[in-house]
Amino acid sequence: MINPQSLGALANLHQLLDQLVQDLPPADINRRFDPLLPSMGWLLGRAVYLELHWLREKLLDDNDLARRVRHIFAETEMPTPEQEQLLPPRDHLLNWAMEIQDHHLSLLANPTGLPDHPWLRNGWIVDYMVQNHSRIYERMLSTRQARADVLGGHYQVANPLRPRSPLPDAVEIPQGHYRIGAREGVVLDNEQPMQLVELRNFRIMRKPVDNAGWLAFMQAGGYSKPDYWSEAGWQWKDDALAPRHWRQDEQGHWHALGLNGPMPLLDDQPVSGISWHEAEAFANWLSSDVEGFEGAILPHEYHWEAAARIGGLEEIGRVWEWCANAPAPYADYETPVDPEMASRFDGQSRVLRGGCLHTQPRLRRPSLRHWAPPESAWHFSGLRLILPPALENDALYREQWRHFLN
Repeated sequence: MINPQSLGALANLHQLLDQLVQDLPPADINRRFDPLLPSMGWLLGRAVYLELHWLREKLLDDNDLARRVRHIFAETEMPTPEQEQLLPPRDHLLNWAMEIQDHHLSLLANPTGLPDHPWLRNGWIVDYMVQNHSRIYERMLSTRQARADVLGGHYQVANPLRPRSPLPDAVEIPQGHYRIGAREGVVLDNEQPMQLVELRNFRIMRKPVDNAGWLAFMQAGGYSKPDYWSEAGWQWKDDALAPRHWRQDEQGHWHALGLNGPMPLLDDQPVSGISWHEAEAFANWLSSDVEGFEGAILPHEYHWEAAARIGGLEEIGRVWEWCANAPAPYADYETPVDPEMASRFDGQSRVLRGGCLHTQPRLRRPSLRHWAPPESAWHFSGLRLILPPALENDALYREQWRHFLN
């Protein structure tokens, strides 16, 4: 039996995906606004293709429709420009998508015509597609954010953002063994199998870094001093003086370009839309120049998940939070039989944890893993730092802190 709430969630996501395409001018649907992001049209087509692949090809042994578009959408999360050139115009794409979506909802609402398959037990495949489409929905919003950055817009700041140096308000996480990953349920392959990891004690900031703290970094020369940046980060930064979606009005006051155009930057709102390189440079600035932050670094994702599970962290889910490590499969990881369900561990990206304001409810769990290239700033991403333990008798450990993640 398929849960009606899960079917409702799938139908809602269909509407969200379709609406994002309907809202844009036809010329913008199949256009890339950043080299690291697919077009809006390709992302919608990818979601539809995966439904065709999982429901018709795998469950019903009918590969006709999936085969016709496989060369455009299969086994990739980043199409080539040549693949995107094969996309149809907006109205044709929408009609194709909505016809298939409606048919699939009818099939799942009346499953007597479907075979007995492990994916259908307890409605597993529906919950899985809800999570998959939720991830695609966020990527479409990222593309929309990139479009907003390109379009710009005039804005007069009424209440200027003021710099405020961060305070080392942190919670101490004791040494111990911590659960990492998901035990059971409809989860992504990269969350399993569940692990127990041993961590030394550390401190983690209660809140993500906010806009006022980021402005303090900027005014301290954060974007102009090479010492804060890695070699790769400095080359990526080029001549940037602020996050990509920050702009200045005629008086020099900072505001942001949001999904729907210019908007104010609030002091205590978590900074969003920064790359991993920027997050690393911010941590280096705090560690070297701001009292109370000696040894501040980006957390390993194990630190983040352990702290999230035992509590003490505030404002989780406001922004995706960069972690120090590259994504890697957990010990005893098993690659799914279907390659479209398998994670692509590239070894170059950096992990993001926690979700953002646009993350759908089915993805809000401590074990969820997300990642992006270190130069990407399109994932509604911010940061939360960890610090050495405060215990006086841990002096040696504090000295070795810089090597803690190795």
